[in-house]
Amino acid sequence: MPAGPSLRRDSTVIDRSEAAEAVRVARARRAVTWQELADAMGRPLVWATAALLGSHPLTSPEARAAEVLLDLEPSVVEALQLPPMRDTGRSGSSPVDPTVHRFHEVIGLYGPALRELIHEQCGDGIMSAVDFRLDMRRVPDPAGDRVVIVLDGKFLAYRW
Repeated sequence: MPAGPSLRRDSTVIDRSEAAEAVRVARARRAVTWQELADAMGRPLVWATAALLGSHPLTSPEARAAEVLLDLEPSVVEALQLPPMRDTGRSGSSPVDPTVHRFHEVIGLYGPALRELIHEQCGDGIMSAVDFRLDMRRVPDPAGDRVVIVLDGKFLAYRW
């Protein structure tokens, strides 16, 4: 019988959510910003943050950069390199976190309008979330600072 995958004896197997929590705790303890992590990884801020929270797999050099800055355990570094499970049914439930809830609210309010505008201006198709860039920045404003979010996805025409 062939041997299964081998695990290092000094490594505990953890999942992506446990790795994400370990990153969050280590980041807070070491006072490392998400921007510092993104810079060390050579990745855009939003992508790097999403990856460290479990949405994208890191390459070995990216995981190593996070390990050095955060002094992560080997099991966390390994878990950060695993392919994530995406959309595990969360989209049907209402999120509890107020910030995430607002994103659901924005899509609920403006999603149909954005769909119509995409179809009117680009044709019958969708915006890719694979060939995609995302940016977020804080902009000072006398009436209260603003959060500017840019979603930049390739248009994918439906072809029949």
